[in-house]
Amino acid sequence: MNYRHAYHAGNFADVFKHALLIVLIEALKLKPKPLCYVDTHAGAGRYNLHDGLAQRTGEFTEGVMRVMAQPRVPGPLQPYVDLIHALNPDASAHALDVYPGSPMIAARLLRPIDRLQLCELQDEEVGALRTEFANDPRVAVHQRDGYAALAALLPPKERRGLILIDPPFEQQEQEFATIETALAAAFEKFATGVYAVWYPIKLRTHVAPFHRWLRGCGREKILVAELLLHPDDSNLRLNGCGLAIVNTPWQVDKRIADMLPLLQRNLTQGRFGGQRVEWLA
Repeated sequence: MNYRHAYHAGNFADVFKHALLIVLIEALKLKPKPLCYVDTHAGAGRYNLHDGLAQRTGEFTEGVMRVMAQPRVPGPLQPYVDLIHALNPDASAHALDVYPGSPMIAARLLRPIDRLQLCELQDEEVGALRTEFANDPRVAVHQRDGYAALAALLPPKERRGLILIDPPFEQQEQEFATIETALAAAFEKFATGVYAVWYPIKLRTHVAPFHRWLRGCGREKILVAELLLHPDDSNLRLNGCGLAIVNTPWQVDKRIADMLPLLQRNLTQGRFGGQRVEWLA
């Protein structure tokens, strides 16, 4: 695998994914019982926006920087903006230093009673995760394939869990098939877990079969949220992205529906963007 997320840290897809991840975690925290967070493709945990990889693409300038530069933050986006500010206490809205990956966001939001299981294959990212969370007893870092790890990590002892599946999608159609196989096996072990699957949108024809599979997978409360910056008819660029949520917590659909128009307004790159929230089951 050649994918390095540092090139894309803080881009529009990260803003979308992480804003929705915060909604999910906060919804699950409404119940007092402990929670286990599982990240199948954890990445490095945090990203230096001054690093050569991030600077080479500059994608964060069209993502997180556009949100943070707004003079007034709409209410639904406030938790996301507050978290970014907390990680950059000395930086201005126009010059952030650090962008968090999903593991850091989860670690910041989860409680002392909760646990985090982080899976990653690449040596450098694993080393960064272990350094980042060396003093956090809630966190376990596993250098192994995240899909395969689900068989060992599920069901968690807490019997409550959020599983984030956020692969690199180097080959889209093949990755969707891998996700379907992994989800089917995970449902057998942990039917009540909340599963959140991030996916890119280039061609709608690549995404539609995955949605059909979700409709027929036998699970309930399956929600899809999508953000498009361009028409979904070109394989040459990332036109948008989506998050499919299985066993969606109560009122998460309403919170996401309130947030997506704000994200589109702040991240738009033309007049052909769009957003939607749809129940598949």
